Amino acid sequence: MDFVTRVATMIGGVMVKMRRGSAPKVQAMGDAPDIPEAKKQGVMTLKMPTAKGWDDGHMPQAAPGLQVNAFASGLDHPRWIEVLPNGDVLVAEALQIERPPRGLFDRAMVGTMKRANAMGQSANRISLWRDPDGDGTAEERHDFLTDLNQPFGMALVDGTFYVGNTDGIVAYPYTDGDDRISGEGRKLVDFKPGGHWTRSLIVSPDRSKIYAGVGSQTNIGDQGLAAEEGRASIWELDLATGDAREFATGLRNPVGLAWEPVDGKLWTVVNERDGLGDETPPDYLTSVQDGGFYGWPYSYWGKIVDDRVQQDADLVARAIQPDYALGGHTASLGLCWMPEGTLPGFGDGMVIGQHGSWNRSTLSGYRLIFVPFADGKPSGAPHDILSGFLSPDEQFSYGRPVGVVIGPDGHSLLMADDVGNIIWRVTGA
Repeated sequence: MDFVTRVATMIGGVMVKMRRGSAPKVQAMGDAPDIPEAKKQGVMTLKMPTAKGWDDGHMPQAAPGLQVNAFASGLDHPRWIEVLPNGDVLVAEALQIERPPRGLFDRAMVGTMKRANAMGQSANRISLWRDPDGDGTAEERHDFLTDLNQPFGMALVDGTFYVGNTDGIVAYPYTDGDDRISGEGRKLVDFKPGGHWTRSLIVSPDRSKIYAGVGSQTNIGDQGLAAEEGRASIWELDLATGDAREFATGLRNPVGLAWEPVDGKLWTVVNERDGLGDETPPDYLTSVQDGGFYGWPYSYWGKIVDDRVQQDADLVARAIQPDYALGGHTASLGLCWMPEGTLPGFGDGMVIGQHGSWNRSTLSGYRLIFVPFADGKPSGAPHDILSGFLSPDEQFSYGRPVGVVIGPDGHSLLMADDVGNIIWRVTGA
């Protein structure tokens, strides 16, 4: 670490200590969260644990009645998971690419992200894992697709495999049982790369459309709104016509996508903006309306104005309030619907992988949680499924939760851990 980076990091550390005493004691969570008044930080709080990984025999702590084991290990920054109909498990291995810093604070942030294993050289591949004997640990590994561009979301529809690269959606021919795709891909949709670079994908229940999450370039439109065109939104791709459009907008960084089966609505988890306080605003889980606008960058939690941004009163007036707050800066990324009966003691609800914070004085997230649902809506406080990813003194992260899916057997969860470089499997004890 060079001298300038050390100085910038020290300044960030001082900000952490100054703000810790005034930090809210209760997280802003639920359908009626207590969101503290915004406090402009100036120099933003910069705090991330050093990536450590798991020592032999050390693993996340499962909730009572559950157990956890490593389904696959030795990966290179696993981010997202897709389970194919034949039981093959695909894992997107990718990372935010290291870039030159843009100023003093950005230099500290880049250095901190590298230390936290959140930035570096991307593997740019999708690996395939098989568990032929069904014991819950994969025995086979194959390079399914390589030389991609920060792959993330994956989807399979009628013999075509779709990949969400950071710069767009690409389609490949696929035959059931393939352990490697060698055919050429077809680019279907272009997205602006970089910034919030992940591109999650989900297929509509009728298999006619694909939805993609595309995050913003910046925190609050810092490079101008022209740089944000086509971003901070969920896109819809019609597979029959090839037409693509923005389905919902004003979502700063919508990552995980899931269908709720009672009302048939699309849901997403969104990472909100930085620089206003430990719990302001909270990240959130929300249903998504066709044509809906959710506030970014002008407002948050519906119509609470962010006065750092030049305002658009008409857009703020129609900003939709999210359904459920997940706490400030939890970096909630992974999302899947988990029906009752999947894990013992858990009913219907959403499972969320919380990657963990950097912009707050006391760390948050670093958990795999469950939000119960009833009648198509969240219906109570979240419960931990896995915890123990963070050292008690907040100095080290053993792992960081990202993507989560229902396992091939229908009675387990698979979760990507991009610091531990492991796919964890959760089942009943």
